[in-house]
Amino acid sequence: MLKIGQLAKHAGLTVRALHHYDDIGLLRPSVRTDAGYRLYHRDDVARLQQIQALRQLGMPLADIGHFLAHSGTSPLAIVERQLAALQNQIDEAARMHAHLTALHARLARGEQPELADWLTTLEQMKMYEKYFSKEELANLRMVHDEDCRAEWAALVAEVGKIMAEKTLPGSLEAKQLGLRWIGMLERDTGGDAALMARLDSMHINEPAIRESTGISAAMRDYIAEIMGEIKLDTWAKYLLPAEVERMRRHQRSRGKEWHPLFEAIRIQFEADPAGIMPESRAVALQKYALFHDMVGDNPETIGRFKTALEKEPLLRVGRGMTDEMIAWLYKVESSQKAA
Repeated sequence: MLKIGQLAKHAGLTVRALHHYDDIGLLRPSVRTDAGYRLYHRDDVARLQQIQALRQLGMPLADIGHFLAHSGTSPLAIVERQLAALQNQIDEAARMHAHLTALHARLARGEQPELADWLTTLEQMKMYEKYFSKEELANLRMVHDEDCRAEWAALVAEVGKIMAEKTLPGSLEAKQLGLRWIGMLERDTGGDAALMARLDSMHINEPAIRESTGISAAMRDYIAEIMGEIKLDTWAKYLLPAEVERMRRHQRSRGKEWHPLFEAIRIQFEADPAGIMPESRAVALQKYALFHDMVGDNPETIGRFKTALEKEPLLRVGRGMTDEMIAWLYKVESSQKAA
């Protein structure tokens, strides 16, 4: 067994930190001697490794105890997460090496980017890093690929033109541009619903990103209306005219409620994978109520709705939730019904 000072030295912690862990019930020593000394067994050290690993992965100290007690995550799974995180760091170092090598070659040729170009890149990267991991950033083409950025700039200009001309979102011209937007979004995110949702959040929350991309709040709303019209055309292949009209009314009156709800669901899904917290039940109930406002309660309508989702990939573009989040919601909703 290790005394508290020995364990602190091995772990790179202070004795005071281990006292705090004991006080809050996060890491209690297996043995306390009659003299009051704390002694730590192998299992205690293994738990400390898990605690430190979860802290490195970004989990707040206040959440770690609940996570270890209720998530069912094994020590093996936590070590696997550490390995993945370390691999990401290795990959990032390799990417940085390649970037600096290319930069060195450009500077050696006498090329010198303008100061404004450097500052713009740094500011945008700082914004992007608030929403995406380094690995995700490396895979987002619109961040690193100049041709991709030019293609987006051209599309944004075309959308801006038809907006200025007050072209209706349901027009053929608007829908054609909307389909191009959907196709490029799918291509540049690899169809990842979580990436799409965070891109949308970034454009909502960051004025600097809206300014740099030219995608204003008004343009985002306009594109959302166009996508809504495109999707309604697809829903019409499966739903009755009255059901499609109900969805259209919902989009106009309550459509803007979906994005903040998706954000709340994502945050809660990450905080409570087991789906046992009251906050998880609350967001599941919100989603249930909003969904039924859109579709209604008729089991036949809901069945046709689900069939359309399964058969039409276009309907899943930009829906704001991953398959894992949807499965989590079903689990939370099922536990509510059972209760």
